[in-house]
Amino acid sequence: MAGITVRWTGGQQFLAADEAGHVVMTDATGQGFKPPDLVLAALVGCTGVDVVNILEKKRQQVSGIEVRASRQHAPEPPWAIETIEVEWVIRGRDLSEKAAREAVRLAEEKYCSVSASLKSRLITTVRVVNEEQQGAALP
Repeated sequence: MAGITVRWTGGQQFLAADEAGHVVMTDATGQGFKPPDLVLAALVGCTGVDVVNILEKKRQQVSGIEVRASRQHAPEPPWAIETIEVEWVIRGRDLSEKAAREAVRLAEEKYCSVSASLKSRLITTVRVVNEEQQGAALP
C-alpha cells in the first residue's frame, strides 16, 4: 500500500514525506502549506495530469494550463471545506472548447483518484506509545 510519513516538527508544523523522499511542510501559521490548501493542490495536480493526458489523446495542441482553486469552509469547527471552485485556463493552438470541457469533466468525474477520494470514507486508528514506560517489564 502506498503512503506517506508525517512527523511533527514543533509548534503547528508537520513535515510529510512520500516513499520517494519528496517532502512538503504544512503549518497552520503560514510557514508552510495550510493543510486545506494542500487538499486543493492535490486535487488540481491529480486532475491536471488526467486533463493533459485526455487532451493529448484528443490531439489538442496545449501550450499551457493554469488553474485557480479556492475553497469555502464552514464557519464552525471542524471548518470542513463545503465548496471547492476550480477555474481552468487552457492555452494552445486551435483548441476545441468542447474537448477542453470534456477533458476536465472526465478527469474530475472518472479518472482523478483525489476527486473520488473526497467522497470516500475515512478509517482512522490510533496507537499511543508512552515513552516513560518503554522497556519496563510487564507484570
